[in-house]
Amino acid sequence: MGDPNVIVHGVVPPRDILLQFISDNPDRASKREIAKAFGLKGDTRVELKDVLRDLEDEGLLQKSRKALMRPGGLPPMTVLDITTRSKDGELIARPAEWPDDGGVAPAVLIRQSSDNRSKSKTPAAGLGDRVLAKIFPNKDRSGPAYTARVVKIIDKHRNASLGVIRMMPEGGARLMPIDRRGEEMQISASDLGDAKDGDLIEADVLRGNRFGLTRAKVLSVIGSVASEKAISMIAIYSHGIPHVFPKQVLDEAGDAKPASMTKREDWRHVPLVTIDPADAKDHDDAVYAEPDPSPDNPDGVIVTVAIADVSYYVRTGSPLDREALKRGNSVYFPDRVVPMLPERISNNLCSLREGEDRPALAVRMVFSKDGKKAGHTFHRIMMKSAAKLSYNQAQAAIDGKPDDKSGPLLDPILKPLWHAYAIMKRGRDRRQPLELDMPERKILLKPDGTVDKVVIPERLDAHKLIEEMMIQANVAAAETLEKQRQPLIYRVHDAPSLAKQEVLREFLATLGIPMAKGGQVRANSFNGILAKAEDTPHQVMVNEMVLRSQSQAVYSPDNLGHFGLNLMKYAHFTSPIRRYADLIVHRALVRALGLGEGGLSPEEETQLDDIAAEISTFERRAMAAERDTINRLIAHHLAERVGQEFEGRVSGVTKAGLFVTLPTYGADGFVPVSTLGSDYFVYDEARQALIGERHGLGYQLGDSVDVRLAEAIPLAGALRFEMLSEGQKMGVATRSFHKSGRRSRSAPKRPGTRPPRRN
Repeated sequence: MGDPNVIVHGVVPPRDILLQFISDNPDRASKREIAKAFGLKGDTRVELKDVLRDLEDEGLLQKSRKALMRPGGLPPMTVLDITTRSKDGELIARPAEWPDDGGVAPAVLIRQSSDNRSKSKTPAAGLGDRVLAKIFPNKDRSGPAYTARVVKIIDKHRNASLGVIRMMPEGGARLMPIDRRGEEMQISASDLGDAKDGDLIEADVLRGNRFGLTRAKVLSVIGSVASEKAISMIAIYSHGIPHVFPKQVLDEAGDAKPASMTKREDWRHVPLVTIDPADAKDHDDAVYAEPDPSPDNPDGVIVTVAIADVSYYVRTGSPLDREALKRGNSVYFPDRVVPMLPERISNNLCSLREGEDRPALAVRMVFSKDGKKAGHTFHRIMMKSAAKLSYNQAQAAIDGKPDDKSGPLLDPILKPLWHAYAIMKRGRDRRQPLELDMPERKILLKPDGTVDKVVIPERLDAHKLIEEMMIQANVAAAETLEKQRQPLIYRVHDAPSLAKQEVLREFLATLGIPMAKGGQVRANSFNGILAKAEDTPHQVMVNEMVLRSQSQAVYSPDNLGHFGLNLMKYAHFTSPIRRYADLIVHRALVRALGLGEGGLSPEEETQLDDIAAEISTFERRAMAAERDTINRLIAHHLAERVGQEFEGRVSGVTKAGLFVTLPTYGADGFVPVSTLGSDYFVYDEARQALIGERHGLGYQLGDSVDVRLAEAIPLAGALRFEMLSEGQKMGVATRSFHKSGRRSRSAPKRPGTRPPRRN
């Protein structure tokens, strides 16, 4: 290997030196910085790009926003949780989010500034804090792989443990963990406070005994786990989701006054309508469509999308703004919503209520008859919603079953909307975004907060209409801001990595479905694969594997395009009530177009990298909390049915066992490989299967199976199954990836662990 310290200016260095430079300099790992470090100009810069692209294709590098990094490494700016101290008393942190399939999250040593004369003000972080930090490789090979400098403290003192009190006959109590990886602790009677048996509590972890259980002390009682909404409270507390608005935030919201007409166009005569779920409490988007009267656009349409003007009320640096950024987004549970903004803003002043004056940012988009967008303009307006409709209500009217409210709107408003959608759909069909068939399940609760049933809501044209109009509004926002050279936060979705493509290709080969090798993969390439699997026994399985091959969508000030939607420019603009990213885009539009107060400040513009990193982390936090809540609700629902048999589907395969989904409930459970039988089971990654070596019987992703519920752990949201179905004949296992099998006596993986999900 070459010496990475030797830099030959003007010549593209060998691959090993490039890789070493990127590992040692994560803060200088953009293509521009690498070219600068090695003195590359002109044709050598093009050569460098080709070499870096080859390293990406081979899986030796991966993109992290605008920088490159080694796989499994940390990006230059990362959200960390400070979890412990080293033997020397130094703070040690780990990434707040780490993929389930990424192994153990790396430790990070927090740098403490020793130079009081330093111009950079490093916040004084402490144990339990969540921080945004700049990452550096650790030169000391005996310590953690990384060091970090704290840029910002996001949340203070997150070191309290959550658990449920179980009173002990001999006195005192046990704290039962609500996390699968948590540990049981003991609490003495003097440290119980007002906690009672069955209470969900927050506890301070005391010094552990040399022998026996760790001791803890009750800090606060959250409520009884038997009470309504207790399950979502567990997720809220365990994921550190802010859910109580500080007084100054509520005071600011309470003092807010209705928006004035200053620098606004009066659009109250335009019959915009809101179309939302029947139980929606806030309405942040309204739509209207009409024929384009221009003779230059025969049979074209004009589509107007109006979005609540949150930027007028939530100003940069205000208490409302700081709290909104701290939350990042609203979080939706089956029994409650934790909003990004107080109700006075989200459900009142910014909600586009029927028949009431409301401020909005609107975009008028012109489409030709073949669905191509011919142009668009943005406007800051005052509007008055002509009607509030539900998806089902609007669809029923179009289907010939209008009610008293939708009937009068059918000809003047609804039919033009559906006609415009038909035209826009031509453009969508030509664009060919990724079309995965993954129906979403919705949990319906009883009044006591327990599960009533799990349903798959019907996917209506009304849903698709609103979705496509919102997508086009988001595209228009990104295009306008780029044209104005205004920095913004994009919604980016990178193409699948070469490594993931290869895994998918080998899997598809076992089903006889070809996937082209090399070249620039596009969303419609996957649509062709999905079409080949349609109406076959492999349809669900192929959809699952295509989903897993995708990268995760994130926020970034650097435009990577949106692979899934097959769009080059895309930014979230349409939901500023519930997403901070959209609020940033609104502010950017106000500033770039000179639309009045509430624009993006110059200081905020310099912080877009940090903001994008934070809100991407908070989005993953919300998704994890929502998923955990559903798991716990279903585990509670099935706890009394241990021993019963269910029809399931293999939804994940690992060396340790099988994940099985119960389609009726949308619940996942685990079948340890040790319980599958006496054969020696080999993990065949290409086929996504566990195959017995002696008999050739196995279980593959997507298989329909019968299982018995062996164990349900409601607090952890974990289910363990026993396999009842005999495996299918699969022949010899391919052992090119994993040569180690599992015998029936091998230790099972902890029940209920979920495979990684991508979106």
